[in-house]
Amino acid sequence: MPVEQAPLLVTQGLARTLLKLYAYPDPRRPGRLIRGYDCPHALRTARMCAALALRLGYTPRHVRQFQIACLLHDLGRAGLDWRLFGSIWSWARRHGIPTRPAEWRAVYPRTPEGRETEAFLAQFRHRLETDGIAMDAWACEQVEMRLGYARRLTRRLRVLRPRLRKLRLDWSGWMERIMLYYYYPDRLNDAPGWVRQLAEILVACEQFEAHSNRRRGRDYYARATESLSEAFAYLSKLEQKGTVSRSVVTTVRELVVEGAFDTVIHQARGRSVSSRERAVLRAGMEQET
Repeated sequence: MPVEQAPLLVTQGLARTLLKLYAYPDPRRPGRLIRGYDCPHALRTARMCAALALRLGYTPRHVRQFQIACLLHDLGRAGLDWRLFGSIWSWARRHGIPTRPAEWRAVYPRTPEGRETEAFLAQFRHRLETDGIAMDAWACEQVEMRLGYARRLTRRLRVLRPRLRKLRLDWSGWMERIMLYYYYPDRLNDAPGWVRQLAEILVACEQFEAHSNRRRGRDYYARATESLSEAFAYLSKLEQKGTVSRSVVTTVRELVVEGAFDTVIHQARGRSVSSRERAVLRAGMEQET
């Protein structure tokens, strides 16, 4: 019988409090808060990250602090309007337009770092509106949630810093840096090895959960179903790009085969890991060794 090994090292009360920080004032309806989109994704990601970090030798105390950052890793997308967000970025993918800051600058190298949102809007706003997506201030904010993620995350953390202090959290600069790694990998080029590895763990777990997440697949990935093979195919792409290391990807695979993530996978996609899926993963691991 598989043993669950995806722990929550903070108290459930603290986890609930942190997830409430995703609530965002609705600019269109004064006095109304927008609930955080898919907070269970952040919770499942944080549990998986703790399992990986513990397996890779980090102390429980260190992993607890890491898990706090993982719980807040999507804070730069607080206020996400999934219909509008999905419309904009599905449109961008259909037209082969980069959707992440580093990818944008690779295609449009004259764009200064931090100005990707403005460049995107200057180039594609009219086309989006022609195709029926009204690009008002709120729609532009949805663009900022991806192409200006660092700027938006910094703003949210600045607003919420007093609340974090009241919670007496041991917040350190490295925690924000790992939260930015997926969109801004170059920012960790000079980071200590352990910071880079924790960032890789967060990216691997967050992306594995997102590719297993039925709600996200329906809402803005235009995905009909979820499969472990597709999730690991994406992790392999990240490994080939140098975003995550082989040891991190291998550890994710080991924990899935062992059944450590059975509950989080079932919660994410609405169905359990089949014996066939587990056998395919196990066979792949044996071939690699």
